[in-house]
Amino acid sequence: MSPTDADNDRPLASTVVVVPALDEGDNIAALVRDVLAQGVSHVVVADNGSTDHTAAEAASAGAIVVSEPRRGYGWACQAGTTEALSLGADVIAYIDADHSSRPSELCSLIEPLVADNADIVLGSRVLGTISAGAMPPHQRFGNWLSAKLMRRLYDIDVTDLGPYRAIRSDLVAVLDMHEMTFGWPTEMTVKCANRGARIAEIPVAWDNRQAGSSKVGGTIKGSVLAARHILGVTIRYSRG
Repeated sequence: MSPTDADNDRPLASTVVVVPALDEGDNIAALVRDVLAQGVSHVVVADNGSTDHTAAEAASAGAIVVSEPRRGYGWACQAGTTEALSLGADVIAYIDADHSSRPSELCSLIEPLVADNADIVLGSRVLGTISAGAMPPHQRFGNWLSAKLMRRLYDIDVTDLGPYRAIRSDLVAVLDMHEMTFGWPTEMTVKCANRGARIAEIPVAWDNRQAGSSKVGGTIKGSVLAARHILGVTIRYSRG
């Protein structure tokens, strides 16, 4: 997004939005169009080895598509981040491809970074709204437990470990990310905490996905695997 100075319409920040995607062909085009409508500089879709029409749909909607065949949410996020940095982004935002998060909230997510009031901004579904059925009880519990553990180990006030977030590009460039699973967002948060970065949360909505089923909340197995990765990362980096 390019927030502007009210007097001279001068861009204050170049924002690139990264969308990790795996078999989201029925969701991705609408999401890309909605994100581009917010005035962002670019949308980068990191196709994580999809077997459907995700890449073609994303490109036709106006996204830059990068391929990352190594399966793993973190691999896709890292590929998208690398591309965003090469595009000269000042701010990098992350949104999932299933359209559960609202692109219309991007401006609120990025505002604290542009105002230099934060280094990373996390979208909190706990502080915002969760549509009925969008997050099953087992996923809610895992998220609550992980956030509580993070507050205790890192002394940071977070309520949610959701994927909707924005970060200064110069910060993410030095985090040396290694967790290439669903623990990638958690690694980002705890490494920012260890560096003393300013972490802010804003309320966001979490809607039911437009089509298909969730790779995490859609099954007990997916939720357990994601929780294991998230808890493991939270504990590991608390030891330095």
